[in-house]
Parts: sequence; structure tokens; C-alpha cells
Amino acid sequence: MTRWLGLREPAASPALQLACRAQHFRRWELPRSSYPMTRAGYLTWRAKQKAQAAAQVAELLSSSADIQPPLPPEEVERVAALVRKEDLKNNDETQALEDVACLVFLDDQFDEFEKKSEIDEEKMVGILRKTWAKMTEKGRELALGMELSERAKALIGKALESENQS
Repeated sequence: MTRWLGLREPAASPALQLACRAQHFRRWELPRSSYPMTRAGYLTWRAKQKAQAAAQVAELLSSSADIQPPLPPEEVERVAALVRKEDLKNNDETQALEDVACLVFLDDQFDEFEKKSEIDEEKMVGILRKTWAKMTEKGRELALGMELSERAKALIGKALESENQS
């Protein structure tokens, strides 16, 4: 996350830097498997993940004696709002965080994710199209400059081809 944030937003605010590192804070406490394996189940899980991570990070930032000087309450709330990805389409920092999350998925998680037996090529192309739609032009430029596996390049090509036909 830190590497991609540095490339996507070199002058990132401290709040964005914290949110970038904290967006999956204690994620294991709310496993994906605890929700139905449907689109609605996924969306519910993601919403709860964001809310839980934001609340836990805000509590940590507000109560830790190790943070000196203490963060002002408005800065703590800004970090929490970013983790919740509030105002995604209108807030540049929230959108930068979303770009970074998508870039990390493509760079670090895509190949293993794509190998799952329950994900066929058509579903993967659909996931890539949704990922691409969430990204800004700046995020997309970074994604296109990545060193990706040949399989990832082929699937991204199919996703972008079908997007351009829409």
C-alpha cells in the first residue's frame, strides 16, 4: 500500500497515509466466510469491514499514549472517513485510497485470486472490469505500467476490450 501510495500520491497527507495503512485493520476479525457467498453478502461484508476498521483505528488513534503529539479529533475523524471510503466519487483523497487498493490487488493479489477454482475466466473479466471502473485515469495509468503475468495481461486486455465495446 505504501509503495503504491507513493507512486499514486507522492504528497499524500498524513491522514491519507494512515488510512492507506489502516484500511484492512484487523480484517481477520470479520472473515468473508461469515457472510453469504453472493454479491449482496460480499457488499454487506465489505461495508461492515470498512465500518469496523474505521472505528477501531479511530479508537486507537484517539487513545494511544504512544502517539505524540496526539492527533486532533478532526484528524482522527478524517482518517476514519477515508477508511470508510466516504464520498468516494467526489473526494480526491478517498479516490486515491481506492486507486491504491485496486493497484495492490492487481500487483500483489491478482494471480493467486485468479487461480481459485470457483472463479472462471468470465467472472474474472467481470471483476477486472469493476476494478477498472473504480479507478481514476491516474490509477489506470499506473496499472497499465505494472509488470504483470502474461495471464493477467491477457485477462485485463479482455476486460478493457469488453469495456470499450459497451
